[in-house]
Amino acid sequence: MIEANEMKELTRRVEKLPVAEGLTLLTDLFPGEVVFSTSLGQEDQVITEIIAKHQLPVKIFTLDTGRLFYETYDLLAKTIVKYGLDIQPYYPETEAVQDLVNKNGINGFYQSVANRKACCFVRKVEPLKRALKGNRVWVTGLRASQSANRKGMPLLEWDEGNQILKYNPLLHWTMDQMLDYINEHKIPYNPLHDKGFVSIGCAPCTRAISPGEDPRAGRWWWEASHKECGLHEPGQLTNKS
Repeated sequence: MIEANEMKELTRRVEKLPVAEGLTLLTDLFPGEVVFSTSLGQEDQVITEIIAKHQLPVKIFTLDTGRLFYETYDLLAKTIVKYGLDIQPYYPETEAVQDLVNKNGINGFYQSVANRKACCFVRKVEPLKRALKGNRVWVTGLRASQSANRKGMPLLEWDEGNQILKYNPLLHWTMDQMLDYINEHKIPYNPLHDKGFVSIGCAPCTRAISPGEDPRAGRWWWEASHKECGLHEPGQLTNKS
């Protein structure tokens, strides 16, 4: 746990810095304990490029749920080759997946919000906890304009559920800023983005959106929920269905 006065001072320092310098500050303060979670989205690809370009000592991991798009796996392979980075995949526990499928069915997440959250817990939340364990800082690609739930997020925050300092360096970037950076630096990105997929998760749970739709409308599109899986919520999900 970080003290309130320490958080305030660290936030003050980080807010003044561009992304690369903010990451450098945190890796200097917490050597060997800064980790970045990438879902291979456009925001995450920007951060990956910055880490590689500046040779920052940030550990990178991704959550392989077992239900991702082929295009996501292909982008992961291309990203590793292009930047020469070690991106560590974390997988759900085999027994937990088997129990989930035996109980709810292979596509049981369509049946209820509770079933879907149980699937997200097994395939994403629990592996995330393993990936974060032993680290002090978690870097994410969250942006405020991605959803209503994220507009009030701070640049730097204490994640109580995971007991880790969370840094959202692109929080105040607009979509146009991000796309301009990707084009300028020739950063590889998922071709599904060009087909109307703004937020890309598991294949059965993601669809393209129409012009004018909310960016998160394509995630868990059959639900009227607030479109989160538990990775970035104040209270962590429990494995219930």
